[in-house]
Amino acid sequence: MTKKTNLFANLKADFASGLVVFLVALPLCLGIALASGAPPLSGIIAGIVGGIVVGSLSNSHISVSGPAAGLTAIVLTAISTLGSFELFLLTVLLAGAMQLVLGFIRAGSISNYFPSNVIEGMLAGIGVIIILKQIPHAVGYDSDFEGDQAFMEADGGNTFSSLLGAMDYLQLGAVIITVVSLLILIFWDKVPFLKRLKLIPGALVAVVAGVAINEAFKAAGSTYTVSGEHLVKLPVPQSLEDLKNIIVMPDFSGFGNTQVWITAITITIVASIETLLCIEASDRMDVQKRYTNTNLELKAQGIGNIISSLLGGLPMTSVVVRSSANASAGAKSKMSTIIHGVLLLICVLAIPVLLNRIPLATLAAVLLVVGYKLASPAKVKHFWNKGIYQFVPFIATLLAAVLTDLLKGVALGMVISIVFILRGNLKRAYNFRKEEYKEGDVIHIDLAQEVSFLNKAAIKTTLNEMPENSKVVIDASDTVYIAQDVLDLIEEFATVKAKEDNIEVTLIGFKTAYELENADNNNVFVTHNNENGSNRKEKQDIY
Repeated sequence: MTKKTNLFANLKADFASGLVVFLVALPLCLGIALASGAPPLSGIIAGIVGGIVVGSLSNSHISVSGPAAGLTAIVLTAISTLGSFELFLLTVLLAGAMQLVLGFIRAGSISNYFPSNVIEGMLAGIGVIIILKQIPHAVGYDSDFEGDQAFMEADGGNTFSSLLGAMDYLQLGAVIITVVSLLILIFWDKVPFLKRLKLIPGALVAVVAGVAINEAFKAAGSTYTVSGEHLVKLPVPQSLEDLKNIIVMPDFSGFGNTQVWITAITITIVASIETLLCIEASDRMDVQKRYTNTNLELKAQGIGNIISSLLGGLPMTSVVVRSSANASAGAKSKMSTIIHGVLLLICVLAIPVLLNRIPLATLAAVLLVVGYKLASPAKVKHFWNKGIYQFVPFIATLLAAVLTDLLKGVALGMVISIVFILRGNLKRAYNFRKEEYKEGDVIHIDLAQEVSFLNKAAIKTTLNEMPENSKVVIDASDTVYIAQDVLDLIEEFATVKAKEDNIEVTLIGFKTAYELENADNNNVFVTHNNENGSNRKEKQDIY
């Protein structure tokens, strides 16, 4: 059952998180556009459309859409090959139309087959990438464009060589701004006095402090002043005519060009896969454990890309960096994403000169905190404790994402996960009894001997459709193996959805698998098997 959400119910929290995402998205949109060989404002347009249009149409409450670093090489090559940006915009329009078709044929369901350890490995990998890529910006070395996630860089170097090279170009002014910004971000929600100012996001305070420090350096004529390429670089329209020139239309004469269609198909495939990966990751980051309709998401992305192309914007996807910043800032609903798009629109048109005073060092500090939360040592330890079958795909995905790129990292993690599953799951893995039911009925779900992550889609759909005030019995009496993904899914169902919808959950045969510490759920029962074979039903704090 899908509940309607009042987008204005958490406006205070959503505005604060939307502001943080705006600050993160601004340099990323510009950096990705410049790295793609496209007009700088084409990235901003994609960010605005991704926030306002896709944010409104999607039912994901955490994910944020915008121009993606993963498409940079495709865009750069396409513009060069096709010979004009207007012809490239036609490929974006066609890609959007294809995504719309994919949504209608329900292709989004493939996201259910991404195992959670691979998704978490991808998130941790993104966290490591953010940290490694932002350290040079944090010390005043900006040779690499903002938002780059690839290990091999455009200048022939790589992430590590850029990191080492940054030490030779260290700017003390940038370092001071980064350190002050980090201290603000770390202690803003921890110091009792500052907690009273929680309405003001720590990221905004850090950015204002960074601008103030740099303006003070400038006024004093200090050599510590951060300037030029180390500041945000937003084009400043000088007249109404300049604003009109921002809008570039696709060249519709290219419909018969084979290369246009090849590029459009390429963008469709890569953008759709990246979006589905990010949506699955965003759902993992959602503390309320809400599930996104991935078919609706593909439709929203398709409409967004069509509109972006008509306005002269880059192709977009749901983006992990902005989505994780959104979750980290405490977003409650998709209103946060919409607000970030509105802020991009207003600020780019109204105060570009002021935005161009923001040092990249202070924005690097914001992203460093986001990166650490994604790749915290506690997360690595968590998967280590889960055993080899969970840890190896997780760490392989993490390392491959850092050393190659996101898609290759996920592909490697998937291959390893499938190999592990095939070794221990050669039989039909999942059976459940689903009958016609209505409110108040007892619903039985019977698990087979072995249940793998390949069964997650059917189980997720079944649990998500449970009616309110019902009784659900999940029986694992005959089960000898349950994938961690399925265990997590059942845990989230029993602890979150069951409480919200007043569903009484009875677990049979799970033994101590779910008897976790520090939990309280009055609607969950567990049935153990006694030594004499009889059952005993207890109400326990098993979550």
